Amino acid sequence: MSLLAIYASHTPLKDHHSPGAAVQRDVDACFARMRQAVATFAPQRVIVFGPDHFNGFFHRLMPAFCLGAQAESLGDWNTPAGPLPTDPALAERCAAYAFGQGVDVALSHRMEVDHGLTQSLAMLCDWQQLPPVLPVFINCVGAPRPPLARVVALGRAIGQFAASLGERVLIIGSGGLSHDPPVPALASAPPAVRERLIAGGTLPPAARAARQARVIDEGLKQAAGTSDCTPLNADWDRRFLDALMAQDFAALCGYTDDEITRDAGRGGHEIRAWLATAAALHTVGAPPPRLEYYAPIPVWVAGFGVVVQGPV
Repeated sequence: MSLLAIYASHTPLKDHHSPGAAVQRDVDACFARMRQAVATFAPQRVIVFGPDHFNGFFHRLMPAFCLGAQAESLGDWNTPAGPLPTDPALAERCAAYAFGQGVDVALSHRMEVDHGLTQSLAMLCDWQQLPPVLPVFINCVGAPRPPLARVVALGRAIGQFAASLGERVLIIGSGGLSHDPPVPALASAPPAVRERLIAGGTLPPAARAARQARVIDEGLKQAAGTSDCTPLNADWDRRFLDALMAQDFAALCGYTDDEITRDAGRGGHEIRAWLATAAALHTVGAPPPRLEYYAPIPVWVAGFGVVVQGPV
């Protein structure tokens, strides 16, 4: 058994706005180190915990957790599009194992995943040479979200399952940290948007372009301090990272959803992907995680962090 975990923020704006030469250099250097670590580890399987942004999962049926027996990347925000090299039999075994640990998961043979899961995967791995991938969707956007304690239970179950495979498994937690993108909420959305959040479906090109333009503009507003959205919260990010480094699961599970939204923005709920990853490595006795990079980057609408743990 050998597990390596990388926790990484994602941002759709990395190809649209420059964070400045120094920040870009540091981010690029960090991911170069992480890519080399992955290449050296040579994973035989990859498990990715990640969210969705109303591209593949909608309120017509919003599971707390879903495993991708078969999955396709939608290719939004310059991410690679097309089928992921999944292993349906492995996903079914993982689901059965999770059930045996008291964790309820859904299983999809037609999962659609967006940049929330694929951007980190593409930045850390050679997309053309991916080993079998198990995508694990965690609902981070549509209330009611799974409680943080249940996210820990999910992570522990999947960590134990990964350890049982006797293979080199890379686990990626994609999301976070503090950020407040202009994502509509079901409770306050106008009728047409509310219907889209429930029914889903493919966005027409003009509608997708307009949606992306709002996000691109939001990055400029946050950098200028003129946004109506919640600003990045470096203090909150650092407290979360301190608890993560200390593997203090009582503190990590102590946040309420209202507190996360208030202090870390609507995107702050993506810490669930990091929390599941931390639980997966902790349950197999991994050494504490190590912070590789952190900076609040307003123009990317991201408290941007990268953490590595293992291999173990």
